[in-house]
Amino acid sequence: MQIAIVASETDAAQTAAKALAERYDAVAPREADVIVALGGDGFMLRTLHQYLDLGKSFYGLKLGRVGFLMNQFRDNDLLARIKRTHPATLHPLEMRVTTSNGEETQALAFNEVALLRQTNQAAHVQVTLNSEVKLEELVCDGILVSTPAGSTAYNLSAHGPILPLDANVLALTPISPFRPRRWRGAILPHTTRVGFHALDPRKRPISATADFREVRDVLKVEVSQSREHAVRLLFDPEHNLEERILDEQFTP
Repeated sequence: MQIAIVASETDAAQTAAKALAERYDAVAPREADVIVALGGDGFMLRTLHQYLDLGKSFYGLKLGRVGFLMNQFRDNDLLARIKRTHPATLHPLEMRVTTSNGEETQALAFNEVALLRQTNQAAHVQVTLNSEVKLEELVCDGILVSTPAGSTAYNLSAHGPILPLDANVLALTPISPFRPRRWRGAILPHTTRVGFHALDPRKRPISATADFREVRDVLKVEVSQSREHAVRLLFDPEHNLEERILDEQFTP
């Protein structure tokens, strides 16, 4: 087994990466069987985006603040640990955006696609599912579509549901909704095409974010799960992602 070592910019991650690369004769990501990422969840997301097209497996070691997608850091028995891992396949969301000036942008998100107000005024958004209007007008700070893997991140902070990894569903969660007052979101089949339309883009501009990629002054956004793209994350048996998502539902 050949591994590549990539690391965040922190001193701890860089020091550990140098030691691991020497110990295990690390190769370049393109030549590796497994890409080992040292850092936190944010760095893992950037690593997935950067090396998605290589079709490699990814194994994270936590050397950052948040490590839901990572395994506990230990600098010994790395190859043996990787051989015992449980894989989890993640399909990202695909975001297609049209801005107020007519520009079109596409981006992928492994956690969520989020729409957020750009000013102090609430956003007014129309919500469609498979081109059918479901909410004529949502007045809110924002709204997001989350994958199961991302359901314990921003989605959970916005009081959205935690989704089992193999449930084949997405979470549609409003952020500080004002109207309709009692609408708390929806759980959608993973095949759903979710559409958002800014109802007052000049007075109430909205931005759209796919993981860390932001587009401002959006007019309309379509979100769907990409079946063409997938990544395989590796987890130690005692820290597999499905168990973590399950356990999170019982965390006080």
